[in-house]
Amino acid sequence: MNVVILAAGMGTRLGMPHPKPLTPLADGRSIMRQQLDNLSAGLTDPEVTIVVGFHAEEIMRAAPDARFVYNERYEHTNTSKSLLRALRLCRPGGVLWLNGDVVFDPKLLAPVAAAIAADRSFVCVNTEACGEEEVKYTASVDGLIQKLSKSVVGGFGEAVGINYIASADRATLVEHLEGCTDTDYFERGIESAIETAGMPVLALDISEFFVVEVDFAGDLERANVEVGKSVTSAA
Repeated sequence: MNVVILAAGMGTRLGMPHPKPLTPLADGRSIMRQQLDNLSAGLTDPEVTIVVGFHAEEIMRAAPDARFVYNERYEHTNTSKSLLRALRLCRPGGVLWLNGDVVFDPKLLAPVAAAIAADRSFVCVNTEACGEEEVKYTASVDGLIQKLSKSVVGGFGEAVGINYIASADRATLVEHLEGCTDTDYFERGIESAIETAGMPVLALDISEFFVVEVDFAGDLERANVEVGKSVTSAA
C-alpha cells in the first residue's frame, strides 16, 4: 500500500520555527506522528514515503521507518512537483497521499480504505463552507470531480488534502503534474487530467469526520480541541 506524505514546504503562514508536520498537538504527538499512527491502524501494511525539503533531517529523524524523497527545490516549487517526485519513485500500483499538515479522525480511514480496495481515484471532500485559502470543488451528478482549486466559484465544499490515484490513472496524473508550473498545487494536475484526459475522480464525501489542514493558528486551535476530546474520552 503506497502512501505519500507531502512534507517539503516551509509552512511560513503558521509561523513556527520547525517544519509544520512536526507541530505538537494537544496529545503530545506531532501532526505527522498522528498521521503515521492513524495510517498504521487504519490501513493494511502501508509503505510510507515522505517528501522532504525544509529542515529535512528533522523530519527524517521523526519518522525513521519511512522512506524519503527529497525535493531539493522546495523553496521554489509547490506540491505539484513534490507529488510528482514521489509518484515517479513509489512502487507500482495506486497511491494514497496526504498533505503533511492534515489532522484527521482515524475513523475517516474506513471509507478511504473501502475506496482504495476498489482502486478508484478519489479526492476526500466535505460540504462545509470554506474561505479563500481552501481548495474548493464542484462535482457532477454522478459524484465525479469537475473543478478543483482555490479559485472555484460556487464550490460545494472543501477538498481536505487526502487523495488517491488509482493504478490505472497514475501515468495520466504524472503526465499532467509534469505539465504544471513550479508554483502549482497538485490539485491543478488533477483538474488538468480531468479536463483534458477525462480521468474520473470521485468526490469522496467524508463530512461526518473531523479533518483540518493546519495553515494558520486558528486551524491549530481547532485541531487541538478535537484531539483534546480524544484524550479526554480515552482517559
